[in-house]
Parts: sequence; C-alpha cells; structure tokens
Amino acid sequence: MSRIGFGITGDLDPQVVRELAPAVERAGLDTLWVNQPGRAGDALGVVAIAAEATRTLRLATGVLPMELFPADGVVDRVRELTLPTNRLVLGIGASRRPSPLTTAREAVRRMHDGLDVPVVVGALGPRMRRLGAVEADGVLLNWLTPELARDAAEDRDRDRRAAQEQTGGTGDADDAGASARAGETALYVRCAIGAAAHEVTRREAEKYASIPTYAANFARHGYDPLTTAVLAEDGASLREGLAGFDGTVEEVVVRAVTATGSLAEHLELVEALAGD
Repeated sequence: MSRIGFGITGDLDPQVVRELAPAVERAGLDTLWVNQPGRAGDALGVVAIAAEATRTLRLATGVLPMELFPADGVVDRVRELTLPTNRLVLGIGASRRPSPLTTAREAVRRMHDGLDVPVVVGALGPRMRRLGAVEADGVLLNWLTPELARDAAEDRDRDRRAAQEQTGGTGDADDAGASARAGETALYVRCAIGAAAHEVTRREAEKYASIPTYAANFARHGYDPLTTAVLAEDGASLREGLAGFDGTVEEVVVRAVTATGSLAEHLELVEALAGD
C-alpha cells in the first residue's frame, strides 16, 4: 500500500497552517508537502510554521524552483529557520534553459554537501526522473494517471539497477551512501470536494496544459490532465477515487485544492482521509 501525504501551497494563510499541520499529524498522514508557487508565498517559511506546530510529521517542499531559489540560498535559509532536518525533505525542480538537468544535478550535490536531508527532484521526463532516482533521494511526479505513475516507478527501478551494474556494486562507502538514498517516488494527486473546488481544479489543469513541456507530455500519452484529479462530492468518493492510485508509488500526496483556502475546506479533506 502507498503511504498518504497531504499537499498545500506556500502562500496559504499562516494561521491556517498552524491549525492544519497538527490535524494532518493526528490523522496519521505521512508527510506535509508545501508547494512553492513561483515567487509567490514562502514554502520554507510555511514549513517552519508547520514544524513548530508538530512533533513527528515529515515536512517537505514540493518543489522549490532552482532558477528562483538557488541551492546555496536554500541551504542558508534552512539553517536560518532552524528547520528540523530529521523530519525535512527538500523537493527541488528546474525547467529553464540552457540545461534544467545540469541545474538540478548541481543543486542536488550542493544540498547534499550542505545539509543532511533527503533531496527529491520534481520530474516530468525520463532523464530528470533518472536523476532523481539515481543521484538524488527520490522523485516527485505530477499530473499522471495511475498507469503512468506505475510505469514511472518501474522505470525508476530499472534505472537504479542499471546504475548499480554500471558502478559494479563494490559495497564501498560511496555505494553505501547511494544505497541509503532509496530513490522513492511520490505522486501529487489533485483532490477537491465540491463544485467550487472542482472549478478551481479545472482552471489549474488548464494552466498546466498551456505549459509546453506538460502539454507535450499530455499529448504524447493522450490524456487530459483533469482526468488525473479526484473530483469528489464527499469523503467517501474521495477515498474511492484515490484507491486507483494505491500501490502505484511509495507515497500518494493528496494535493489539496479548495475554493477559498479556508481551514475548514482543508480539514474536510484531512478528515476524509482519516476516516479511511
């Protein structure tokens, strides 16, 4: 079975975060993921608020765009905020030319050197997914059907086996370190309850469909991004919709989509998951 995480945005009201994070922890969910919406909001600041309000909940960014937030600056900010590194996962992404792959690879190395925390890579194509699986600590996927998420996890396993064969699996210290970075995969699944939140999800799907790299991926595999979301009427239908993603990856992240960003709307989603 897949673990369940909960995803919010880095521009969510701080007071909502203070009350929501403990509820996510009490519900037994694995991780609170905080998205960085471009230059808006502050994912690391939201993580700091959540850290103060919880004791055991794992906390992750998903993802910090390296073109806007360079790796060395992220390392400094984590230290400045005194984030709990034993509970922290840094999700990063890169998309701008000349080489997103080079940008992401260098960021992973700098963060591994500067902080003792896992680093996961937001990935769409096979080369970025391979980087996350082999050189980082995991991959964060987005807007995928269950079938494509399962395929991505299988590709990850093949990439890791190939990398081990290439290095010869000597068992030295470097191999041990690479083995500790298990390369797990998480998947964002947009989830919304009620017509107003459904409409917000539709607009978000349209926005992603207008991004060339995502548009090409949707066209290549022949699906509408909205079909990857769970548009539920109530808690029971939310759990039913999520069941199709169970077992596809190690962690399914319920990326909360709400009409107004209120605490009550977020808690409705958390309570639906706790009731499973």
